[in-house]
Amino acid sequence: MNYTEALEYIHGVSWTFCKPGLDRISLLCERLGNPQRDLKFVHIAGTNGKGSFSAMLDSVLREAGYRTGLYTSPYIIDFCERMRVDGKNIEASELAKITEEVKPIADAMQDKPTEFELITAIAFLYFKRKNCDIVILEAGMGGRLDSTNVIENSLLSVITGVALDHTAFLGDTVEKIAKEKAGIIKSGAPVLYGGESDEAYRVIKEEADKKDSPITRTDRNKIEVSSFSLSYTEFSYKGLDNIRIKLLGSYQPYNAANVIEAVCALRDVGLNIPDTALRVGLSTASWPARFEIIHDDGVTVIFDGAHNPEGIAYAKESVKRYFGEKKVVLVTGLLRDKDYELEAKILREIADFAYTITPSSERALSASDYQKVLSRHGFSAYATSSPKEALMLGMSKAKEIGSALICLGSLYVYSEIISALAEIRQENQSN
Repeated sequence: MNYTEALEYIHGVSWTFCKPGLDRISLLCERLGNPQRDLKFVHIAGTNGKGSFSAMLDSVLREAGYRTGLYTSPYIIDFCERMRVDGKNIEASELAKITEEVKPIADAMQDKPTEFELITAIAFLYFKRKNCDIVILEAGMGGRLDSTNVIENSLLSVITGVALDHTAFLGDTVEKIAKEKAGIIKSGAPVLYGGESDEAYRVIKEEADKKDSPITRTDRNKIEVSSFSLSYTEFSYKGLDNIRIKLLGSYQPYNAANVIEAVCALRDVGLNIPDTALRVGLSTASWPARFEIIHDDGVTVIFDGAHNPEGIAYAKESVKRYFGEKKVVLVTGLLRDKDYELEAKILREIADFAYTITPSSERALSASDYQKVLSRHGFSAYATSSPKEALMLGMSKAKEIGSALICLGSLYVYSEIISALAEIRQENQSN
């Protein structure tokens, strides 16, 4: 089996009609020798912030000398991003080799595993074989019935925050969603909650108390930002002064404060993480598609993968933080299962002009449908036929009004935007 065949096999599995639960992943892992039992985990759930938090914590732990595994989703450009060891993607050949081992075992199961279950099992085998000291394990969706929750213990359970998203699967209230995410809490293992919602915290604390798991809540009021720029952010938190991060966005100090609290909890369970490792790890951490400057020649172009109301609200706050009251131009594409009416209302505060695109997903909201939504909310909106067209029009308009272009929406759009930008640059160089 080669890499292409491995991806075809993994992506060829449907999950739509599968009954949620841990039976399939449990059986698959059992038949693979339960590799997850030989690993130590920091398990992470949450509506937003999981990826940035995971990347920063991974950077800190590597700086402290630990061999780390990092499991995240979705991938941005390359599937191999989903499982990393010491900051490096799994090799395509190694992914193919492990997939070839897993395939006959998965195929022999009467109730076939889903795509995410296959990927999770492959990752466990990979991290075990690489002798990872700690695996930073990001849940895919929810928590209680998420495939990653097959693990039986964890050094620390983290819930970065809770907001309305995936309501068809997780529930239509913050409390219901919090209950699902609290399902990752393990008996006696410490818990960190990093979100704003008091309602969610009450649900999570109740679950932690049932399992005798000590719980910590990040105190956002103790975050004091001293410098915000498009180069870096500097802040202080609970006696740690002048912490610098290069991840942009008004929300990143919250994620970094969560990492600081996570480090404190991990020290309590025996990990040696010096303050120098914490500072250096935070300052060097990178994570794509989160208020990332992707072009800065003539006009500044920023991509942010905000795709639900809370994420869009944070993106709006970031735009205002960096650009003041100056309106920006938007290129945006969303999935149709998102609350695009509310998101359009939020975005109207920061932009007058918007160019819509259709993400490469069967769940995509079409560019023309999204254009109609934005127009109803007062935008001067235009449906484009491709990301390249949207970028060209958006960059031209941003230059005309002397502002920035912000690309917002589904992470599925990121690779297409990057490819389109490369085409535009190449054409500009040729002319």
